[in-house]
Amino acid sequence: MATLTVPDSLPSPIEDAESLRKAFKGWGTNEKAVIAVLAHRNATQRKLIRLAYEELYEEDLIKRLESELSGDLEKAVYRWMFESAERDAILANVAVKNGTIDNRVIIEIASIRSPDELLEVKRAYHARFKRSLEEDVASHTTGDFRKLLLSLVGTYRYDGDEINGRLALSEAKILHDAIEEKNFSHEDIIRILTTRSKAQLNATFNRYKDEYDTAITKGLAGDSDEFVSALRVIIKSICSPHKYFEKALRNAINKKGTDEDAITRVIVTRAEKDLNEIKEAYYKRNNVTLNRAIAKDTSGDYKAFLLALLGD
Repeated sequence: MATLTVPDSLPSPIEDAESLRKAFKGWGTNEKAVIAVLAHRNATQRKLIRLAYEELYEEDLIKRLESELSGDLEKAVYRWMFESAERDAILANVAVKNGTIDNRVIIEIASIRSPDELLEVKRAYHARFKRSLEEDVASHTTGDFRKLLLSLVGTYRYDGDEINGRLALSEAKILHDAIEEKNFSHEDIIRILTTRSKAQLNATFNRYKDEYDTAITKGLAGDSDEFVSALRVIIKSICSPHKYFEKALRNAINKKGTDEDAITRVIVTRAEKDLNEIKEAYYKRNNVTLNRAIAKDTSGDYKAFLLALLGD
């Protein structure tokens, strides 16, 4: 369930645009007024506000927000203003353009989004950056990483619930044998993890645990190799996205020097989807609410914006 709260009685997009314009005027931006509007509007409403603002003031609202806001708040609001597919395209581009690819972000987008959602992300990426996501991933990776990530972003997985029990058993053995031999980049590991449906993979992971009395991630634990770490991310994000995001937030909050970028990414991308379930997983794992942890670890208007998206 989403955590985004939208008032029952809403101003029109024109009235919201006028409220934002008023927040920009005078000595310094009224960030609280900006948050009061944008943190309580869904994607469709935000798009209508952008259109109304441009029609009224002949100015791009997102560019104006970039110039009016700063720091972590600016980054969070900027990402929030886009619809899901374009936002993911921007996140993916940031992940590949700095020379060292942030494979965790690419894996999140490719593994957690549905096949149709991933297709929309790739279309948005192409439209915005005039290149394909596959092209950019390929140009920033080499060897086994290139094979793994290209297969992840390039495959259109079957999205149904049907599973093949025999296939789950046989592929559990293939995965087990490769992991036991520490042949982590075996072509069958890449093939299975990047092409099978999520339902089929979960069946395979369950058979792995039944047959070998251990979770598949245990066989990959303790290895600091970056490729093995990527395999763990793929498996965890497919097995339990809510637990995966809970851990991402926990690591970002507990990290020496808060990882605001990771916090922003999870909250902004999940607030309209399943952030309530992620909050429940966080409380179950840490015995403290996510709202309280965020409030303790962030400050100012950035904190206020995040808490608003969290439903506070």
